[in-house]
Amino acid sequence: MAGLIKGPAIFLAQFAGDEAPFNSLPAITKWAADLGYKGVQIPTFDGRLFDLDKAAESQTYCDDVKGICADAGVEITELSTHLQGQLVAVHPAYDLAFDGFAPANVHGNPKARQEWAVDQMKKAAVASRRFGLDASVSFTGSLAFPYLYPWPQRPAGLIEEAFRELANRWKPILDVYEDNAVDVGYEIHPGEDVFDGATFEMFLDALGGHKRCQINYDPSHFLLQQMDYLAFIDIYHERICAYHVKDAEFNPDGRQGVYSGYQGWVNRAGRFRSLGDGQVDFSGIFSKLAQHGYDSWAVLEWECCLKSPEQGAAEGAPFIESHIIEVTDKAFDDFAGAGTDQEQIRRMLGLTS
Repeated sequence: MAGLIKGPAIFLAQFAGDEAPFNSLPAITKWAADLGYKGVQIPTFDGRLFDLDKAAESQTYCDDVKGICADAGVEITELSTHLQGQLVAVHPAYDLAFDGFAPANVHGNPKARQEWAVDQMKKAAVASRRFGLDASVSFTGSLAFPYLYPWPQRPAGLIEEAFRELANRWKPILDVYEDNAVDVGYEIHPGEDVFDGATFEMFLDALGGHKRCQINYDPSHFLLQQMDYLAFIDIYHERICAYHVKDAEFNPDGRQGVYSGYQGWVNRAGRFRSLGDGQVDFSGIFSKLAQHGYDSWAVLEWECCLKSPEQGAAEGAPFIESHIIEVTDKAFDDFAGAGTDQEQIRRMLGLTS
Protein backbone atom coordinates (compact mmCIF):
# COMPACT_ATOMS: atom_id res chain seq x y z
CA MET A 1 0.00 0.00 0.00
CA ALA A 2 1.25 3.49 -0.81
CA GLY A 3 1.88 6.06 1.86
CA LEU A 4 0.32 9.21 3.13
CA ILE A 5 -2.16 11.49 1.35
CA LYS A 6 -0.52 14.90 0.99
CA GLY A 7 -2.09 18.06 2.31
CA PRO A 8 -3.80 20.17 3.26
CA ALA A 9 -3.75 22.13 0.01
CA ILE A 10 -6.03 24.79 -1.44
CA PHE A 11 -7.33 25.66 -4.92
CA LEU A 12 -6.67 29.37 -5.34
CA ALA A 13 -9.28 30.11 -8.02
CA GLN A 14 -12.16 30.99 -5.70
CA PHE A 15 -9.97 33.27 -3.58
CA ALA A 16 -8.12 35.32 -6.19
CA GLY A 17 -9.23 38.95 -6.35
CA ASP A 18 -8.18 42.52 -6.92
CA GLU A 19 -7.45 43.27 -3.28
CA ALA A 20 -4.43 42.18 -1.23
CA PRO A 21 -3.54 39.50 -0.27
CA PHE A 22 -5.50 37.84 -3.07
CA ASN A 23 -4.14 39.79 -6.04
CA SER A 24 -0.63 38.36 -6.43
CA LEU A 25 1.04 34.99 -6.13
CA PRO A 26 3.52 35.99 -3.39
CA ALA A 27 0.75 37.45 -1.22
CA ILE A 28 -1.85 34.73 -1.71
CA THR A 29 0.61 31.87 -1.15
CA LYS A 30 1.79 33.47 2.09
CA TRP A 31 -1.87 33.88 3.13
CA ALA A 32 -2.48 30.19 2.39
CA ALA A 33 0.63 29.06 4.24
CA ASP A 34 -0.28 31.16 7.28
CA LEU A 35 -3.60 29.28 7.42
CA GLY A 36 -1.76 25.94 7.53
CA TYR A 37 -1.88 24.89 3.88
CA LYS A 38 1.11 23.02 2.50
CA GLY A 39 0.15 23.12 -1.17
CA VAL A 40 -1.61 25.37 -3.68
CA GLN A 41 -3.43 24.41 -6.87
CA ILE A 42 -2.84 27.23 -9.34
CA PRO A 43 -5.53 28.45 -11.77
CA THR A 44 -3.68 28.99 -15.05
CA PHE A 45 -6.48 31.24 -16.30
CA ASP A 46 -5.98 34.01 -13.73
CA GLY A 47 -3.37 36.46 -14.92
CA ARG A 48 -3.11 38.08 -11.49
CA LEU A 49 -1.45 34.90 -10.24
CA PHE A 50 0.05 33.11 -13.23
CA ASP A 51 1.10 33.46 -16.87
CA LEU A 52 0.57 30.17 -18.70
CA ASP A 53 2.08 31.34 -21.98
CA LYS A 54 5.28 32.32 -20.21
CA ALA A 55 5.33 29.10 -18.17
CA ALA A 56 5.18 27.01 -21.34
CA GLU A 57 8.10 28.91 -22.84
CA SER A 58 10.42 29.63 -19.93
CA GLN A 59 11.96 27.29 -17.38
CA THR A 60 13.31 30.38 -15.63
CA TYR A 61 9.77 31.70 -15.13
CA CYS A 62 8.65 28.32 -13.75
CA ASP A 63 11.62 28.23 -11.40
CA ASP A 64 10.72 31.73 -10.21
CA VAL A 65 7.12 30.67 -9.54
CA LYS A 66 8.30 27.59 -7.66
CA GLY A 67 10.61 29.84 -5.66
CA ILE A 68 7.77 32.19 -4.74
CA CYS A 69 5.74 29.25 -3.48
CA ALA A 70 8.68 27.73 -1.62
CA ASP A 71 9.47 31.07 0.04
CA ALA A 72 5.88 31.18 1.29
CA GLY A 73 6.11 27.59 2.53
CA VAL A 74 3.87 25.80 0.03
CA GLU A 75 4.27 23.45 -2.93
CA ILE A 76 2.40 23.53 -6.24
CA THR A 77 0.00 20.58 -6.31
CA GLU A 78 -1.37 20.85 -9.87
CA LEU A 79 -2.07 23.41 -12.55
CA SER A 80 -5.79 23.93 -13.21
CA THR A 81 -7.14 24.46 -16.74
CA HIS A 82 -10.83 24.18 -15.91
CA LEU A 83 -11.90 27.18 -17.98
CA GLN A 84 -9.74 26.33 -20.99
CA GLY A 85 -10.82 22.67 -20.90
CA GLN A 86 -14.45 23.81 -20.86
CA LEU A 87 -13.85 25.62 -24.15
CA VAL A 88 -12.49 22.56 -25.96
CA ALA A 89 -16.12 21.58 -26.52
CA VAL A 90 -19.00 24.09 -26.28
CA HIS A 91 -22.55 23.50 -27.49
CA PRO A 92 -23.84 26.57 -29.41
CA ALA A 93 -26.49 27.14 -26.74
CA TYR A 94 -23.68 28.20 -24.41
CA ASP A 95 -21.58 30.23 -26.83
CA LEU A 96 -22.40 33.65 -25.44
CA ALA A 97 -22.03 32.57 -21.81
CA PHE A 98 -18.69 30.86 -22.35
CA ASP A 99 -17.15 33.63 -24.42
CA GLY A 100 -16.34 35.25 -21.09
CA PHE A 101 -13.83 32.48 -20.38
CA ALA A 102 -11.75 33.43 -23.42
CA PRO A 103 -9.80 36.50 -24.61
CA ALA A 104 -11.85 39.25 -26.24
CA ASN A 105 -10.22 38.72 -29.64
CA VAL A 106 -11.96 35.32 -30.02
CA HIS A 107 -15.40 36.33 -28.74
CA GLY A 108 -18.15 35.56 -31.24
CA ASN A 109 -15.85 33.12 -33.06
CA PRO A 110 -16.35 29.59 -31.67
CA LYS A 111 -13.70 28.07 -33.95
CA ALA A 112 -11.04 30.56 -32.89
CA ARG A 113 -12.09 30.19 -29.25
CA GLN A 114 -11.70 26.41 -29.43
CA GLU A 115 -8.29 26.72 -31.12
CA TRP A 116 -7.18 29.06 -28.35
CA ALA A 117 -8.39 26.59 -25.70
CA VAL A 118 -6.62 23.64 -27.32
CA ASP A 119 -3.40 25.63 -27.49
CA GLN A 120 -3.78 26.55 -23.82
CA MET A 121 -4.31 22.93 -22.85
CA LYS A 122 -1.16 21.86 -24.67
CA LYS A 123 0.83 24.66 -23.07
CA ALA A 124 -0.35 23.48 -19.66
CA ALA A 125 1.10 20.04 -20.38
CA VAL A 126 4.51 21.55 -21.11
CA ALA A 127 4.29 23.91 -18.13
CA SER A 128 3.32 21.07 -15.79
CA ARG A 129 6.41 19.14 -16.82
CA ARG A 130 8.57 22.24 -16.30
CA PHE A 131 7.25 22.32 -12.73
CA GLY A 132 7.92 18.61 -12.28
CA LEU A 133 4.21 17.86 -11.84
CA ASP A 134 2.72 14.50 -12.80
CA ALA A 135 -0.93 15.61 -12.96
CA SER A 136 -3.16 18.55 -13.85
CA VAL A 137 -6.90 19.19 -13.43
CA SER A 138 -9.50 20.29 -15.97
CA PHE A 139 -12.99 19.96 -17.46
CA THR A 140 -14.00 18.01 -20.59
CA GLY A 141 -16.42 20.57 -21.99
CA SER A 142 -19.77 19.55 -23.39
CA LEU A 143 -21.59 18.93 -26.66
CA ALA A 144 -24.45 16.74 -25.43
CA PHE A 145 -25.47 18.23 -22.08
CA PRO A 146 -28.47 20.16 -23.48
CA TYR A 147 -29.91 16.74 -24.34
CA LEU A 148 -29.44 15.30 -20.84
CA TYR A 149 -33.14 14.71 -20.13
CA PRO A 150 -34.58 13.05 -23.23
CA TRP A 151 -37.62 15.08 -24.15
CA PRO A 152 -38.21 15.18 -26.99
CA GLN A 153 -36.61 11.79 -27.35
CA ARG A 154 -33.03 11.94 -28.52
CA PRO A 155 -32.46 10.59 -32.03
CA ALA A 156 -30.53 7.33 -32.06
CA GLY A 157 -26.80 7.89 -32.26
CA LEU A 158 -26.74 11.47 -30.95
CA ILE A 159 -24.91 10.66 -27.71
CA GLU A 160 -22.50 8.27 -29.43
CA GLU A 161 -21.62 10.94 -32.00
CA ALA A 162 -21.12 13.53 -29.26
CA PHE A 163 -18.64 11.32 -27.42
CA ARG A 164 -16.83 10.42 -30.63
CA GLU A 165 -16.36 14.11 -31.36
CA LEU A 166 -15.38 14.87 -27.76
CA ALA A 167 -12.71 12.18 -27.92
CA ASN A 168 -11.51 13.38 -31.34
CA ARG A 169 -10.92 16.82 -29.83
CA TRP A 170 -9.22 15.57 -26.71
CA LYS A 171 -7.00 12.77 -28.02
CA PRO A 172 -4.41 15.08 -29.67
CA ILE A 173 -4.31 17.10 -26.45
CA LEU A 174 -3.89 14.00 -24.31
CA ASP A 175 -1.11 12.82 -26.60
CA VAL A 176 0.81 15.98 -25.71
CA TYR A 177 0.25 15.17 -22.04
CA GLU A 178 1.57 11.69 -22.71
CA ASP A 179 4.67 13.19 -24.32
CA ASN A 180 5.19 15.20 -21.14
CA ALA A 181 4.25 12.37 -18.74
CA VAL A 182 1.40 14.36 -17.18
CA ASP A 183 -2.12 13.14 -16.39
CA VAL A 184 -5.29 15.15 -16.95
CA GLY A 185 -7.61 14.70 -13.98
CA TYR A 186 -11.06 15.61 -15.30
CA GLU A 187 -13.40 17.01 -12.68
CA ILE A 188 -16.56 14.96 -13.17
CA HIS A 189 -19.19 17.65 -13.03
CA PRO A 190 -22.74 18.39 -14.23
CA GLY A 191 -22.56 20.74 -17.19
CA GLU A 192 -19.75 18.64 -18.67
CA ASP A 193 -20.44 15.66 -20.90
CA VAL A 194 -18.48 13.64 -18.35
CA PHE A 195 -20.56 14.10 -15.21
CA ASP A 196 -20.69 10.62 -13.61
CA GLY A 197 -19.09 7.19 -13.82
CA ALA A 198 -21.12 6.01 -16.79
CA THR A 199 -20.18 9.05 -18.89
CA PHE A 200 -16.53 8.79 -17.82
CA GLU A 201 -16.51 5.23 -19.13
CA MET A 202 -18.08 6.37 -22.42
CA PHE A 203 -15.41 9.06 -22.79
CA LEU A 204 -12.60 6.68 -21.87
CA ASP A 205 -13.86 4.06 -24.34
CA ALA A 206 -14.06 6.67 -27.11
CA LEU A 207 -10.43 7.58 -26.31
CA GLY A 208 -9.35 3.96 -26.57
CA GLY A 209 -8.52 3.87 -22.85
CA HIS A 210 -5.96 6.68 -23.10
CA LYS A 211 -3.70 6.39 -20.04
CA ARG A 212 -3.63 10.15 -19.44
CA CYS A 213 -7.41 10.35 -19.11
CA GLN A 214 -7.77 10.45 -15.33
CA ILE A 215 -10.15 11.75 -12.66
CA ASN A 216 -10.11 14.73 -10.32
CA TYR A 217 -12.35 13.24 -7.61
CA ASP A 218 -14.86 15.72 -6.13
CA PRO A 219 -17.57 14.09 -3.98
CA SER A 220 -19.75 17.20 -3.82
CA HIS A 221 -20.92 16.74 -7.41
CA PHE A 222 -21.78 13.11 -6.73
CA LEU A 223 -23.76 13.85 -3.58
CA LEU A 224 -25.86 16.39 -5.46
CA GLN A 225 -26.60 13.70 -8.07
CA GLN A 226 -27.37 11.21 -5.27
CA MET A 227 -24.58 8.86 -6.37
CA ASP A 228 -22.66 6.46 -4.14
CA TYR A 229 -19.43 8.45 -3.98
CA LEU A 230 -17.65 5.85 -1.82
CA ALA A 231 -18.40 3.04 -4.27
CA PHE A 232 -17.12 5.35 -7.01
CA ILE A 233 -13.66 5.21 -5.40
CA ASP A 234 -13.77 1.40 -5.34
CA ILE A 235 -14.66 1.33 -9.04
CA TYR A 236 -12.38 4.04 -10.41
CA HIS A 237 -9.52 4.38 -7.91
CA GLU A 238 -6.93 3.41 -10.50
CA ARG A 239 -7.88 6.51 -12.52
CA ILE A 240 -8.07 9.01 -9.62
CA CYS A 241 -5.03 11.30 -9.79
CA ALA A 242 -6.33 14.35 -7.91
CA TYR A 243 -8.85 15.13 -5.16
CA HIS A 244 -10.96 18.22 -4.51
CA VAL A 245 -12.15 18.25 -0.92
CA LYS A 246 -15.52 19.98 -1.22
CA ASP A 247 -18.67 19.57 0.85
CA ALA A 248 -22.33 19.68 -0.19
CA GLU A 249 -25.80 18.93 1.09
CA PHE A 250 -29.00 17.65 -0.50
CA ASN A 251 -32.30 18.43 1.22
CA PRO A 252 -35.22 17.63 -1.08
CA ASP A 253 -38.69 18.66 -0.08
CA GLY A 254 -42.20 18.83 -1.50
CA ARG A 255 -41.25 21.64 -3.87
CA GLN A 256 -37.91 20.61 -5.41
CA GLY A 257 -35.29 17.90 -5.72
CA VAL A 258 -32.17 17.18 -7.80
CA TYR A 259 -33.00 19.84 -10.42
CA SER A 260 -33.57 22.48 -7.73
CA GLY A 261 -36.32 24.44 -9.47
CA TYR A 262 -34.08 27.13 -11.04
CA GLN A 263 -33.54 28.53 -7.55
CA GLY A 264 -30.47 30.50 -6.46
CA TRP A 265 -27.85 28.70 -4.44
CA VAL A 266 -29.26 29.56 -1.01
CA ASN A 267 -32.69 28.15 -1.88
CA ARG A 268 -31.64 25.03 -3.77
CA ALA A 269 -32.29 21.55 -2.42
CA GLY A 270 -28.73 20.72 -3.44
CA ARG A 271 -26.08 23.26 -2.54
CA PHE A 272 -22.34 23.42 -1.91
CA ARG A 273 -21.13 24.03 1.64
CA SER A 274 -17.91 24.72 3.48
CA LEU A 275 -16.06 21.72 4.84
CA GLY A 276 -17.88 20.12 7.74
CA ASP A 277 -21.12 22.02 7.15
CA GLY A 278 -22.55 19.58 4.58
CA GLN A 279 -23.35 15.90 4.34
CA VAL A 280 -20.29 14.40 2.65
CA ASP A 281 -18.74 11.50 4.60
CA PHE A 282 -15.12 12.63 4.48
CA SER A 283 -13.98 10.03 7.02
CA GLY A 284 -15.25 7.38 4.63
CA ILE A 285 -13.61 9.06 1.63
CA PHE A 286 -10.19 9.46 3.22
CA SER A 287 -10.39 5.85 4.41
CA LYS A 288 -11.28 4.60 0.93
CA LEU A 289 -8.51 6.63 -0.69
CA ALA A 290 -5.99 5.38 1.86
CA GLN A 291 -7.20 1.81 1.35
CA HIS A 292 -6.57 2.09 -2.39
CA GLY A 293 -3.18 3.74 -2.02
CA TYR A 294 -3.97 7.29 -3.11
CA ASP A 295 -0.85 9.30 -2.27
CA SER A 296 -1.37 12.64 -4.02
CA TRP A 297 -2.87 15.87 -2.67
CA ALA A 298 -6.09 16.62 -0.82
CA VAL A 299 -7.03 20.08 -2.14
CA LEU A 300 -9.73 22.28 -0.64
CA GLU A 301 -12.09 23.68 -3.25
CA TRP A 302 -14.17 26.21 -1.38
CA GLU A 303 -17.67 26.97 -2.63
CA CYS A 304 -20.39 27.83 -0.14
CA CYS A 305 -23.62 29.78 -0.44
CA LEU A 306 -23.56 30.90 3.22
CA LYS A 307 -20.09 31.09 4.75
CA SER A 308 -17.44 33.64 3.76
CA PRO A 309 -14.44 32.40 1.79
CA GLU A 310 -12.06 33.64 4.48
CA GLN A 311 -13.81 31.61 7.19
CA GLY A 312 -14.11 28.60 4.89
CA ALA A 313 -10.41 28.70 4.09
CA ALA A 314 -9.41 29.12 7.73
CA GLU A 315 -11.52 26.14 8.79
CA GLY A 316 -10.51 24.02 5.80
CA ALA A 317 -6.86 23.40 6.61
CA PRO A 318 -7.38 21.84 10.06
CA PHE A 319 -10.39 19.92 8.74
CA ILE A 320 -8.32 18.26 6.01
CA GLU A 321 -5.38 17.75 8.37
CA SER A 322 -7.61 15.92 10.84
CA HIS A 323 -8.86 13.54 8.14
CA ILE A 324 -5.53 12.54 6.60
CA ILE A 325 -4.75 8.97 7.58
CA GLU A 326 -1.22 7.92 8.44
CA VAL A 327 -1.28 4.51 6.80
CA THR A 328 -0.05 1.79 9.15
CA ASP A 329 2.75 -0.56 8.16
CA LYS A 330 1.67 -3.34 10.51
CA ALA A 331 -1.47 -5.21 11.53
CA PHE A 332 -3.16 -4.27 14.80
CA ASP A 333 -2.95 -7.87 16.04
CA ASP A 334 0.73 -8.40 15.28
CA PHE A 335 1.38 -8.46 19.03
CA ALA A 336 -0.41 -11.81 19.22
CA GLY A 337 1.55 -13.42 16.44
CA ALA A 338 3.77 -16.42 17.01
CA GLY A 339 6.70 -17.62 15.00
CA THR A 340 5.80 -20.36 12.54
CA ASP A 341 7.48 -22.50 9.93
CA GLN A 342 6.18 -24.40 6.93
CA GLU A 343 5.96 -27.70 8.81
CA GLN A 344 3.89 -26.09 11.57
CA ILE A 345 1.56 -24.55 8.95
CA ARG A 346 0.99 -27.96 7.37
CA ARG A 347 0.28 -29.51 10.76
CA MET A 348 -2.22 -26.75 11.57
CA LEU A 349 -4.05 -27.52 8.32
CA GLY A 350 -4.04 -31.29 9.00
CA LEU A 351 -1.81 -31.96 6.01
CA THR A 352 0.74 -34.16 7.77
CA SER A 353 0.32 -37.74 8.76
